Amino acid sequence: MIEIYLILGVVAGILAGLLGVGGGLIIVPVLYEVFTRKAFDIDVCMHMAIATSLATIILTSNISAFSHHKQQAVLWRVVMRLSPGILLGAAAGAIIADYLPTVTLKSVFAVFELVVAVQMAWSVRPQSRRSLPGSRGMFFAGSVIGSVSSIIGIGGGTLTVPFLTWCRITMHRAIGTSAACGLPIAVSGALFYIILGWGDTRLPDSSLGYVYIPAFIWISVASLLFTPVGVWLAHRLPVVILRRIFAMLLAIIGLRMLFFQG
Repeated sequence: MIEIYLILGVVAGILAGLLGVGGGLIIVPVLYEVFTRKAFDIDVCMHMAIATSLATIILTSNISAFSHHKQQAVLWRVVMRLSPGILLGAAAGAIIADYLPTVTLKSVFAVFELVVAVQMAWSVRPQSRRSLPGSRGMFFAGSVIGSVSSIIGIGGGTLTVPFLTWCRITMHRAIGTSAACGLPIAVSGALFYIILGWGDTRLPDSSLGYVYIPAFIWISVASLLFTPVGVWLAHRLPVVILRRIFAMLLAIIGLRMLFFQG
């Protein structure tokens, strides 16, 4: 299975650099398929896929945030204002997911995947209508971003970027700031998935809570190496067309997870 994890990491890394989307949209469904084929307990396969995806984002978000920081594209003050809500929301999301059965988690992920597919295919973006909200508004926004991202197993870019652009932040800085926000999402979410899964006898060997260590290691290594490749390709390929192709892939994955409850 190491080969599958490496390939998954390569694909996730390139997509992250090329299209600016988190690898979780691909990592979660593929890991779910891998875990079910390895005959892991079906009741924890989706939880493991989500938790492992979040764990890989801890490393990749660091690299991505650093790269954007060098380009002066990270608004650290905004990151700090969103982070308290993100940390609490991601913890709450993991707790909520722990209570949800695999079938429900699959359906939630599938619907989210389809929504992202529509957004990418038609380049749906909110109009800039207002400035950043006050402390309460930022805490609420961070809580929503953190909780949804933790339940789905993503770095939050598909939520954070639209929110920031809606608040009149340029796309360049919204993407960079979102990359930095992926770290508190991943750390809080992964940590609580580890705690919540600790000692669960249904989990296979080599698991740390819900995080499956072999998948985490190999996906992280490959993703870290190939994210810069995606960035390089982004300046040489027709990204608009590639976004629509990727949207079709997400739609297929979402429909499969929604209607094939194996």
